[in-house]
Amino acid sequence: MKPLDELTFDNRFARLGDAFSTHVLPEPIANPRLVVASPAAMALLDLDPAMAETPVFAELFGGHKLWAEAEPRAMVYSGHQFGSYNPQLGDGRGLLLGEVYNEAGEHWDLHLKGAGQTPYSRMGDGRAVLRSSIREFLASEALNALNIPTTRALCVIGSDTPVWREKQERAAMVLRLSPSHVRFGHFEYFYYTKRPEQQKELGEHVLAMHFPECLEQPEPYLAMFREIVERNAELIAKWQAYGFCHGVMNTDNMSILGITFDFGPFAFLDDFDANFICNHSDDQGRYSFSNQVPIGQWNLSALAQALTPFISVEALRETLGLYLPLYQAHYLDLMRRRLGLTTAEDDDQKLLERLLQLMQNSGVDYTLFFRRLGDESPELAVARLRDDFVDIKGFDAWGELYIARVAREGAVDQEQRRGRMHAVNPLYILRNYLAQKAIDAAESGDYAEVRRLHAVLSNPFQEQPGMESYAERPPEWGKHLEISCSS
Repeated sequence: MKPLDELTFDNRFARLGDAFSTHVLPEPIANPRLVVASPAAMALLDLDPAMAETPVFAELFGGHKLWAEAEPRAMVYSGHQFGSYNPQLGDGRGLLLGEVYNEAGEHWDLHLKGAGQTPYSRMGDGRAVLRSSIREFLASEALNALNIPTTRALCVIGSDTPVWREKQERAAMVLRLSPSHVRFGHFEYFYYTKRPEQQKELGEHVLAMHFPECLEQPEPYLAMFREIVERNAELIAKWQAYGFCHGVMNTDNMSILGITFDFGPFAFLDDFDANFICNHSDDQGRYSFSNQVPIGQWNLSALAQALTPFISVEALRETLGLYLPLYQAHYLDLMRRRLGLTTAEDDDQKLLERLLQLMQNSGVDYTLFFRRLGDESPELAVARLRDDFVDIKGFDAWGELYIARVAREGAVDQEQRRGRMHAVNPLYILRNYLAQKAIDAAESGDYAEVRRLHAVLSNPFQEQPGMESYAERPPEWGKHLEISCSS
């Protein structure tokens, strides 16, 4: 474990120069104070968790102090937002403070969100509010605990600095970690502004830093694009399997590494609804839950267009064609495991689709159904779960098929089955109403609930004594919270 002043910086992206980012110092927030910190994320930097409680910690991540080796930069990029191209976006309220490498030889970007205005802020104030910072922190660490690739969150720092959204709120900063903050939109920016030299420099940087194995291939850029397609297919399969809805899948919010990136109006499904729209600003439902799969392909197509200077159109199309089969394979594999199945049969897809339609028609809680399915033998679990369904005859028919399907795998010890299913079916997820209760308390100056919720979500598969309330179905008001991009 290291103290804060012994972090080792190696600012590789900053060395690309002013064509890629602009030097900007963070604007400090008033009376910075720790809201919550992640010991697991701190460990990625070899930091002693006790450092989070020191005054210098809040000062560093509240914009008051800076390491001498840090080189804060606001990155420039563009992107397709709700299907329309926006020629210049960039870090409007965030700064890449620098890159730290740990004792394991890993590089981690330190990206401070809510750090004030930059040349890319447009009409914005460059600030993040406490509620959105808490939501990003909780989501980052919760997804990681579910084994879904994601940026990480080190801490949230609160303040007395007032900011205006729909009402007056308080500014906060969240420090997020990632091996890279390069987005699809970085490549789009240099492609559409016709800067081939900078685009090539960016490509070579990303290859060398993040896809070095692709440099050994005959066509490194094609090998890299294939890897990006594969990673995104697996990522979105995990989103769909666990009922995670991102809400703003613009290309500037898509990581080149295939990790969950830029949390805004996200939500996990409560009742299963394939058509669920978590973003109150998404009038057309472009980023609805079921649309995430085709939008993933759409975004990869936008990246492919930006890579045409390096890869033939034919090769790009062929590689894009891998996305849906890869997605389907990953998704079905994970859903088989969620159903407690260890082998594959041709009709498994139909069995799953029939279940999801029954859940849709009855408003069945998505997370709790799968968890309870593994609590007991298939026969007992199906018998207990049938009362959750309006179409009881339909569920009974499905139950018979499911019990027969499990039986064809042969005799299995129930405790082993329970352990295997509970290892992939979480008991606790980040429901919007739980986040809102924590935010309400934090806005009143009480951070205990944010910290408690973070601790529960850090171990989502293991039953935690005394935390039963976090595994309950949400109240009706909790299912209908309106979350927009400003959140």
